[in-house]
Amino acid sequence: MVQWTQPISLQFPPEEGEILGVLWLVDEWETTTPGISDCEDMPPAKKVEGEISSHSDQQHAEDIERIRASITQGELYQLNLGRTWNAPLGEEPSTIFHRLAHNNPAPFSGYIEAADLGLAIASCSPEILLEVKGTEVMTAPIKGTRPRGSDPDQESLLRRDLVHDQKERAEHRMLVDLERNDIGLVSKPGTVKQCRFDVEAYANVQHLVSQVNGELSEGKDGMDAFQALFPGGSITGCPKTVVCAAIDELEQKPRSFWTGSMGWIDVHTGESTWNILIRTLEARWTTDGWHGTIMAGGGITIESQPEAEVAEAIWKAAALRRACGWLSHDAKLLPKGELGIYPLYLEQKTEEQLTNYGLKIAFIDNLDSFSQNIVHAIISHGCEVEVLDGRGPIVELNHDAVIIGPGPGRPEISAITMDIAKKSLENEIPTLGICLGHQALGLADGMSLIESPYGPVHGVPSKIKSIDGGLLAKGETVMTRYNSLVLSGNPNSLTITSTDNTGLLPMAITNQEKQIYGVQFHPESIGSPEGMALLGEFLQRAAHC
Repeated sequence: MVQWTQPISLQFPPEEGEILGVLWLVDEWETTTPGISDCEDMPPAKKVEGEISSHSDQQHAEDIERIRASITQGELYQLNLGRTWNAPLGEEPSTIFHRLAHNNPAPFSGYIEAADLGLAIASCSPEILLEVKGTEVMTAPIKGTRPRGSDPDQESLLRRDLVHDQKERAEHRMLVDLERNDIGLVSKPGTVKQCRFDVEAYANVQHLVSQVNGELSEGKDGMDAFQALFPGGSITGCPKTVVCAAIDELEQKPRSFWTGSMGWIDVHTGESTWNILIRTLEARWTTDGWHGTIMAGGGITIESQPEAEVAEAIWKAAALRRACGWLSHDAKLLPKGELGIYPLYLEQKTEEQLTNYGLKIAFIDNLDSFSQNIVHAIISHGCEVEVLDGRGPIVELNHDAVIIGPGPGRPEISAITMDIAKKSLENEIPTLGICLGHQALGLADGMSLIESPYGPVHGVPSKIKSIDGGLLAKGETVMTRYNSLVLSGNPNSLTITSTDNTGLLPMAITNQEKQIYGVQFHPESIGSPEGMALLGEFLQRAAHC
């Protein structure tokens, strides 16, 4: 079903006749709950033999290294890799779900069984994909994990370690930026915000969780919102379209219901709630009885350590495998605790009063998962934005200014991007290049594009050192970087006005006379506190040309 929301064609599609989804028409429902949390402890599952994994630990680690190599080459920023366990089930799936719901309670759990299809889904998911109430739309992405502690002191240390872990924070920041983009596809500009940032503690694990809200645009409803967000960014990666294709190539089979969604929708109003099907057992009835499939994984970034990622996927699946009897009940258990929420501070500053510049802006969309965040920011400054496909044909521009957007890969794969970059050096139309757009301007001006000698940086707020003349004030500013490639060499007509903290990597290039600016960072990110001010500075200069 990912092919309905992402412009890709799967190499490993489902087999003909496979079940893609289950729909029920619900005429009425009860609001009471079965009281699972109040029932007595259920007996542990009996040991079931015959479990098979799709990967050995070594194969799993090798795939992680392949992903990290792709990140180094600038092809993607983060990818969620899954691993599968299969085995017979010694009990009814409903019994396993009750065991899970009692031992591993989670806020978006659910159970469905379609007897005529020989299918049951038992999910103890902690993650919501989407909630629509009236015109309000909300998602709460989860990314960043630690186990619970054996006592309050250890738990506090693990929580503190999670909050201060650069890899986990970068992974989470990247996901929040992505979900802001996706909600922005159906929301009014200026309404999309990260409203909360917490550590949420579940039965066996602690997660970093954010809440992102928006207000639906006129004519948009819950189905439009579902189309925009599915599949969830936490279980795909970023940029979403690119990583969906990469996941297909790596996993070489459909994920089936894992990482899909279970939920409800009122088709008259569009109000709805959908979870993400993680921590989920998919059970199929066969001539030999029920057979189960469990998948688990994690987001791989450049900071990922293969051994740690393999271990995380294994213990994420452990509760499900134990509930099915695939792991012995006397095997080492993870510490368990009560559910809890621990609020954290938001990184992005509250937006100040924005100036209405009234410009007509051309935005070149290079298939990035943050493009809509930039578009919304520009519209919030009172500008009209025309979005042009970065993979589309070369067109003549008739605009007050142009912004060449970010994206995966190299600028040369976008003919319109390179055409505009070259023409901007010849003509006098104000131009801002962001990341890939910045690289295109540098290439057009005689610079080279290389893999960063200090390695990729994705989702990390970084110190940017600037001189006068660029969009940033002289001195140091913090901006969030998402880049694996960097410009190298001396430009001809542009000037390097910002560098990284080493003073060696170009972070901004400028021709102030022609109002041409390139920045190797993302001003629209939640980790760029001064980002809106930078975009405003570009628009102000463009307005006075």
